[in-house]
Amino acid sequence: MSNPKEQSESDGVIFRSPVLDDGAAIWQLVVDTGVLDVNSPYAYLLITEHFAATSVVAELDGRVVGFISAYCPPGKPDTVFVWQVGVAEAGRGRGIATRMLQDIMLRPACAGVSYLDTTIGPSNDASMALFRGFARRMDADVNETELFPAAAFPGDGEHEPEILFRIGPFDREAAQA
Repeated sequence: MSNPKEQSESDGVIFRSPVLDDGAAIWQLVVDTGVLDVNSPYAYLLITEHFAATSVVAELDGRVVGFISAYCPPGKPDTVFVWQVGVAEAGRGRGIATRMLQDIMLRPACAGVSYLDTTIGPSNDASMALFRGFARRMDADVNETELFPAAAFPGDGEHEPEILFRIGPFDREAAQA
């Protein structure tokens, strides 16, 4: 984990951009949550290579305890899309997910961002609470619409629909509050 620390908090949690060496730890964190869709290890390596400027890891005692993958969609320079949020058991109860979102919003890569998009399954109460709380912190509206119906996913209806949460517009500097 050779990336310089971008932000250090008083409780010992460090927030920084992911680097290649984090790929395996990020994949393992996603597996260990037991609730996130697990992508190939290659996908997490690509995130560290292509989307490091808009993604974040939270590190505690030299271990990755939190991760958000995010990117600015092509053609939407005013939007950051949050793909996955995961916090390990060792990092829970510290507000790490909210602090990771704040860290992303203050990155130079998000200088022109005034909207945050993410998708959430309707049974994922924790994620809904996280993003609704973030919208309140940013003093922004949340618009919720179905983006991907369950029928769009392969399989026998095992995947829930994905609801698009569009938060904004907001002043990204509100993330410092």
